[in-house]
Amino acid sequence: MKKIFLIAVLATASITSAQSVGDALRLSTSDITGTARFRALSGAFGALGGDLSAIGINPASSAVFTKGTVSFSVANDNSANDTSYFGTSTDISDNNVEVNQVGGVFVVDSGSNTKWSKITLGFNYDRTEDFNDQFVASGSGDTSISSYFNEFAQGVPLDLLETLEGESISELYQFLGETEGFGAQQALLGFQSFIIDPVDGTDFGNTSYVVNTGVAPFDQDFFFRSSGFNGKASFNLGAQYNKNLYVGINLNSHFFEYDESTVLFESSDSFSDGPTSIRQVRFENNLNTFGGGFSFQAGFIGKIQENLRVGFTYDSPTWYTISEEGTQNIRTVAEDDIGEFTTTVNPQVVNIFERYEVKTPDKYTGSVAYLFGKQGLISFDYSYTDFTNLAFRPQGDPFFQAQNAAIDELLTAASTFRLGGEYRAKEWSFRGGYRMQESPYEDETTLGDLTGFSLGLGYNFGKTKLDIAYDRSEQDRSQALFNTGLTSAANISNTNATVVATLTLSL
Repeated sequence: MKKIFLIAVLATASITSAQSVGDALRLSTSDITGTARFRALSGAFGALGGDLSAIGINPASSAVFTKGTVSFSVANDNSANDTSYFGTSTDISDNNVEVNQVGGVFVVDSGSNTKWSKITLGFNYDRTEDFNDQFVASGSGDTSISSYFNEFAQGVPLDLLETLEGESISELYQFLGETEGFGAQQALLGFQSFIIDPVDGTDFGNTSYVVNTGVAPFDQDFFFRSSGFNGKASFNLGAQYNKNLYVGINLNSHFFEYDESTVLFESSDSFSDGPTSIRQVRFENNLNTFGGGFSFQAGFIGKIQENLRVGFTYDSPTWYTISEEGTQNIRTVAEDDIGEFTTTVNPQVVNIFERYEVKTPDKYTGSVAYLFGKQGLISFDYSYTDFTNLAFRPQGDPFFQAQNAAIDELLTAASTFRLGGEYRAKEWSFRGGYRMQESPYEDETTLGDLTGFSLGLGYNFGKTKLDIAYDRSEQDRSQALFNTGLTSAANISNTNATVVATLTLSL
């Protein structure tokens, strides 16, 4: 395939890349991942420490370790979506096995001549978010995909959509991307596939278009599939002061890859008012988004008394630099006075979008834990994030200014509550947890609250520990098929169930 670089003019058009509020929000949230013990307590570890994944919640957690430790975790994730679209329900599920955590911490005794009794150096990798997802939305919609192409086409001169002598559609698609932007490319796909026609086909300066589809209903099948992950590598420094204070800092490297593929099938039995009627449409879009970022965390854990601990963590924003590239193709079956005919427009061009930046909001976490001697514990974490601080950059760009204004309008501050407990009986540990994460959306329907519970079991062999956990969460969302034109939404109920196993070795 040919590759083209789309210049900054793209930023002035509404595009179907990941430059939208929902897609940027994907990088600003994370699910419970990490070691089995961490997940069994639903991540309520901010005042506990002594766990490799707890370092990602509170960097002071490393200073709680009394000896060097390494751990390795494998998770089996099952994601199920129950999708409703215009009254029709469709169920689909996906299963993946991933290495989701690996890390180690090393303890250095600083000697008896200082109040800083211990220093720890740690590293931990957590797969903070799994992007593997799929759903099918099937139903009879009241809006056609033709509205998508028609909205992009308005204002585009007809002479830009006609090929010159000896020029292929692929060459014209590439030229429009380099000079006019993504919107003109969508107009070209709609025009060349006979979905839209100019109001005045004899005027090359025509900028108004009509659709060649009839009236509702339109039978639609929308297939969505995504894959990828967001990973965080934390480089940790911790220390213990006297017997009652632990402090720490993380420098975090973030890296992610997100692949998305959508295919829309649409058919209609009604006829348009024009000479051509569209009977069937197959429209495919593929997007690859990838990048990296940086953040830092600082926190402490304090012993109020022998059995009571409190913790606090500040998570800085993450500054991401993002790259994107995508491909498109469309096939239509149309009918005119002569009969049916099929048209395929496949430019075989990879659109390479201009790099941009996203700054995620910072986060504050307060924690409290009570230890019942060596028999068990109960722990609670509360986190606060103001998602209106999510921002696209460069902020002077007109398109990103509009997106940032949409963030202020659509998003809000949200809280997360995590509760976990553990009971020990000799070498065995029994665990459970509950969590609730409020929706970052003002309307709470675009993305609902997330609720989940967890259970776990551990066995201590001495220098080796084996832990297993089961974690289940549920969340509803409303997802528009496209950001422009065909904005009919599918209502999705997601259930995610994970079984994770961790092997921990003391050095």
